[in-house]
Amino acid sequence: MRIPSPRAVRAARSVSAAAIAGAVAAAVLAPPAAADTPSLLIEDGATQVAFDYADAVYQEVDIRTEADSDGDGEPDTVRLRVMRPRETESGLKVATILEPSPYWAGIKDVPMHGVDLDDDGAGTVPRGGPAAAGAPAGTEDDPLLAQAGGPAPEGTMSGYYDNYFLPRGYAVAQLDSVGSGDSTGCPTTGGENETLGVKAAVDWLNGRTVGWDPYGEEVTADDWSTGNVAMTGISYNGTLPVAAATTGVEGLRTIVPQGAISSWYEYYRDNGGVIAPGGYQGEDADILAEAVYTRADQEVCGPVVDGLAEDQDRGSGDYTRFWRDRDYRDSAGDITASVFIAHGLNDWNVKTDQGTRLWEALEEQDVPRRLWLHQGGHVNPFNLRMDEWLRQMHTWFDYWLYELDNGVMDEPAVHVENADFTWSEQDTWPAPGTRTVRLRPGPSDREGAAAPADGAADAPEEAPEAAGDLTSAPGSNGRGRESFTDAGRTVTAEELATDPELAGSNALVHRTAVLPRDVRVNGTVRVSVRAAMDGPSPYLSALLVDYGTDTRATGGVAYDRDNEVCYGEGVPGDTGCTFPSHHVTETADFKIVTRGWIDARNRRSESWQTPVVADRMYRYSWDLQAQDYVFKAGHRIGIVLISTDHDYTQRYPEGTEITVDTGHTTVELPVSWGRSALS
Repeated sequence: MRIPSPRAVRAARSVSAAAIAGAVAAAVLAPPAAADTPSLLIEDGATQVAFDYADAVYQEVDIRTEADSDGDGEPDTVRLRVMRPRETESGLKVATILEPSPYWAGIKDVPMHGVDLDDDGAGTVPRGGPAAAGAPAGTEDDPLLAQAGGPAPEGTMSGYYDNYFLPRGYAVAQLDSVGSGDSTGCPTTGGENETLGVKAAVDWLNGRTVGWDPYGEEVTADDWSTGNVAMTGISYNGTLPVAAATTGVEGLRTIVPQGAISSWYEYYRDNGGVIAPGGYQGEDADILAEAVYTRADQEVCGPVVDGLAEDQDRGSGDYTRFWRDRDYRDSAGDITASVFIAHGLNDWNVKTDQGTRLWEALEEQDVPRRLWLHQGGHVNPFNLRMDEWLRQMHTWFDYWLYELDNGVMDEPAVHVENADFTWSEQDTWPAPGTRTVRLRPGPSDREGAAAPADGAADAPEEAPEAAGDLTSAPGSNGRGRESFTDAGRTVTAEELATDPELAGSNALVHRTAVLPRDVRVNGTVRVSVRAAMDGPSPYLSALLVDYGTDTRATGGVAYDRDNEVCYGEGVPGDTGCTFPSHHVTETADFKIVTRGWIDARNRRSESWQTPVVADRMYRYSWDLQAQDYVFKAGHRIGIVLISTDHDYTQRYPEGTEITVDTGHTTVELPVSWGRSALS
């Protein structure tokens, strides 16, 4: 993986208000008899800067876990690095903000699996490096990114949490996940031992497990830790907090996962298909584990990684026990911490479903939650909206870790960044009033298409001429059949969606009439197709496309290096300053808004395959990745059916023939406004 009110929580799901209030009173409101004991500075319901970052205490601890994943007969240990106010040496007790990661020691260069599958199953794709196999989010230009092999200055930490929160009375910590850095054990890409490794840090901060300093002396956090912990991070660093939260460990009060995984199956698989994380064809659970296996002993974990390669099953893509053990949403009912989710709407590495499906699972379990959906890709939202992000993180942590009555839980639960980079607030997601609109493919009839609204641009000439209609009119799809032939490994989905010579021969393209007004699609698009297949590829892929010229976010970000902003305190080499970022955009005639895949053999269940008889019609239904997107007036909404999706699915030889019964094919759009434009 490449790089979230106590008063509202049910009594059985929360630490009691009385217990929290007591802890806060001890830490914040020093009694007269202890007038010399340091305390937090609270003004206007918020922790204030009161502690010197340059004078902070730095501490390293090896913590005993409940796992023995390397099989050496001793419990695995995880290395925790902590920075805390100097005043914690004199009686101040503070909460901890923890970022766990397998990346603090860097990653290794590991060959990918081949994805071009010939008849004998041999991989013919040139093997690449780890392609930042799960590397921290961002780019080399990211001013806050601790690059692999590039640690922060000694006694400080990468990122912004320490600079901003330590002066306000928080301890800030980083943890090496098992098998990485200075920890022992073996990485297993989301396995139980990794979960237990992160849980152990919370246990140590609450006095429930043992820790040792670098000299082997036993140390505790009893003198300075309140026991209240927040976990946060992006990508794998945000996934580990989700995993830890499913244990219900006491003391973990909140997590803030950003671009994080909630189901490892859906990171490397989907609907029975072997699916790549965006940009990293050929990566899988074993590749990622090998990449982050950076502990000193480079021999002991070989059998464990070999076991991952076998158990992940790249042959079938089925949802097996291996993947079920790595599906954190199955354990959402055990989560007692609040959850603040942030996710990029253009994140095709950790795809949007990972955040939105976790959001839905938390709603079912009545877990207090917050959601940010932004226009970025797999990036940290901090630099994009620095002031508001820090304000919300500050009030969120103050509330959940110090029980400060600051009104944060009365604010809108959902923040969505619009295509024009303004922000909207709402109480839930999808937006209230969202309804499903069912569209049906029909024959091409451009003369009968609706005229553009006044002032709306015509549809681009580059749109496929072979496109058929897409309409909500009942019976519009009749009883027709249309066919196309899989282009195999040679053509991208973008080409298939836009090249008139390919549409109709290597793809089926259907588009609405020109939209007379804007249409907002937010939620999960579902495709249902009756089709027959004959050939080597088992994949069916669907693309939801916006046909119309516009300037849109690409998912990348750029940094304004002429506008340095200092957000916290610092020292030489870690100044507490950074640069704001903005979205990278491009002007194009189309955009693939979302996409989804299914292995035809898993049409009945993602857990097992059923043979496909050539030329026999079957029903295939699958979801596309969740999205929040506005199709503008003057544009057309398109659905494109293909087989091989070059950048995501495995690639079989070309030639699979697919015949679609358009009379039994539908597209379901979750529309919050603009439904009449589709009538």
